[in-house]
Amino acid sequence: MAFRSTPSPPSQPHLGRGGYSLGRRVGVFAVLLGLLLLALVLGVSAGAVKVAPLEVFQALSGTVPNPIISELRLPRVLGAMLVGAALGLCGAAFQGLFRNPLADPYLMGSAAGAAFGVTVAVTLAGGLTTAFATNAIFERVPASATGFGFVGAVGAVGLTLLLSGGASRTHDLILGGVVVSSVLTSLTTLLLLHDANRIFSVFAYTVGNLAFVGWEGVRTIGLYLGLTLPLLVVLGRTLNALGLGEETARSLGLPLGWLKLGIIAAVTLLTASAVAYAGIIGFVGLVAPHALRRIMGGDYRYLLPASALGGAVLLSLADWLARVLIAPAELPVGVLTTLMGGPFFLYLMWRNRARG
Repeated sequence: MAFRSTPSPPSQPHLGRGGYSLGRRVGVFAVLLGLLLLALVLGVSAGAVKVAPLEVFQALSGTVPNPIISELRLPRVLGAMLVGAALGLCGAAFQGLFRNPLADPYLMGSAAGAAFGVTVAVTLAGGLTTAFATNAIFERVPASATGFGFVGAVGAVGLTLLLSGGASRTHDLILGGVVVSSVLTSLTTLLLLHDANRIFSVFAYTVGNLAFVGWEGVRTIGLYLGLTLPLLVVLGRTLNALGLGEETARSLGLPLGWLKLGIIAAVTLLTASAVAYAGIIGFVGLVAPHALRRIMGGDYRYLLPASALGGAVLLSLADWLARVLIAPAELPVGVLTTLMGGPFFLYLMWRNRARG
């Protein structure tokens, strides 16, 4: 008896989780790296003193030293990239942890805690009237502003964990974050109303400012990012499992309590380092992972590093625009990212409604 062989199906490109090909993901990474290089050149070129692209490449390669680039512009551009990468990475991690594409790095109160910490620093410094406009707070109390902001952000998340009874119940974590943020915002307002001279200093911080990152901030944020990124990528499979539901993740034998706590700790420290030096910059940690998920799928082993690159591109380009749109004046970069992020989500709402 003869058996008829069944023809084999045509070969398909390797598809990852969610049906997105590996080639497509590699292409996304290549585009992001190209945009990052473009943002580096644009950011270093922009300023009161025009610098030609050739001079930028010569300064970056070390062939022709240029103090304007090496001491002023390069640390700012690198700081914008690192802060954006930190926020994009942390936003993606929290969106996976809470299974909510609208989660951002400040969900557990770190932004309100950082603002409260900086308000306390300004208060102890004597209520400097133009602190962030004249660098006074960084010249007279250099450790105070960043240190208090870092401690405030970490302390706020710690208080949220305490109020919610640990990291096991995500809904309680969200509610705890709302409560802690509200209380700390009220305390910040109370301190500001006690002395109106502090309002401008803290307001400038709450809308984000990359002018004061400096080489110290680049080294600190780079260190935290270098430690956090590999850890979260390793935990990408855990975030993938959580996307299937906590019961499914537990059935796979994952110690969810400890893994959630580890993710929260890593995200908190990285977010705290970013906001301590750059202030509160909104929408980067929300837009970057949300947009990239639509392009390359929801596999967090790829989405986490892609979100870091996307956040770096988004914030560095936003900082460049903030410096050139009304030059020689400068827009607060946090205001610009909000103006960019708001229409993006309105478009998504319109698109989803049109599909429905």
